[in-house]
Amino acid sequence: MRRQGIVLAALMCLVAATAFAIDWQIGTWKLNEGKSKLSPGSAKNHTVVYTAVGNRVRVTVDGRDPDGKPTHNEWIGAYDGKDYPVTGDPAQDLRAYTKVDDHILTLTIKKAGEVTITGRIVVSRDGKSRTVTTTGTDAAGNKFTNIAVYDRR
Repeated sequence: MRRQGIVLAALMCLVAATAFAIDWQIGTWKLNEGKSKLSPGSAKNHTVVYTAVGNRVRVTVDGRDPDGKPTHNEWIGAYDGKDYPVTGDPAQDLRAYTKVDDHILTLTIKKAGEVTITGRIVVSRDGKSRTVTTTGTDAAGNKFTNIAVYDRR
């Protein structure tokens, strides 16, 4: 009987640890332009905020478009590879994130059902920075690759 109690307690600890796993993306991230390599004419996402919303995540992005005008968009979804709607960005209407591991996500952005951007988001092991590498095609049909480095605030 004692052995069953120990096994049950260990199982409960494992379930609790899984339920309260750290999401390394959660927080406020500020663009570090000095460390970033952005293609000419690219928009700049100056601030990206990941917030837990129940069992989902809200991603809020504020920045500037290539003309210097302010931008703001939001996404609410899960890291399950499924498309969820984006509001506020005329260049995208769906976004999907897939969790690779605790520090890495992949990203797919679509406009009118077509994939326009793919990427990889890697949070450093110490959790102080994240690197977002994206490739895609802009509205004019030009291919680009951007490496945006963000510092946690």
